Amino acid sequence: MTQSTRHLPTREHLKRKIRIVELGNTGDTRGFSFTAPAEALDFVGRVADLHLASTAPGAVRGNHYHLRKREAIILLPGTAWSLHWDEDEGTPVQHRRFDGSSAVMVLVSPSVSHAVRNDGETPLWLVACSSEPYDPTQTVARKVVYRSV
Repeated sequence: MTQSTRHLPTREHLKRKIRIVELGNTGDTRGFSFTAPAEALDFVGRVADLHLASTAPGAVRGNHYHLRKREAIILLPGTAWSLHWDEDEGTPVQHRRFDGSSAVMVLVSPSVSHAVRNDGETPLWLVACSSEPYDPTQTVARKVVYRSV
């Protein structure tokens, strides 16, 4: 793949509304280490925003969708959590639970409402990179999960 095409999402990436991938731990005795695979970088393209966030036990982060931006979210190991999403307005809400034993990458396409709920007892940490700069006018609320577990 050439450098000029590496940063464009492929047709295969555009067909999938959401993709969930467990990341392998390449750490050692010093601690864990996870690398975002090329698939994530290809999906996002040019990284225009990068943020780190924690989510308190029982809290929800998200419950929105983005009009244009693609987002790669990496949730770090440590506590139980669940992902909730739809694939567009009017589609059924789906969910998947995670025990917090490994890092998980979630690739989210535009128009896919998504939310992460911390179902554990300690903070949940995530790192996200996006194809567009943060702009609250380009984020639309659409609930796919509520706070209580």
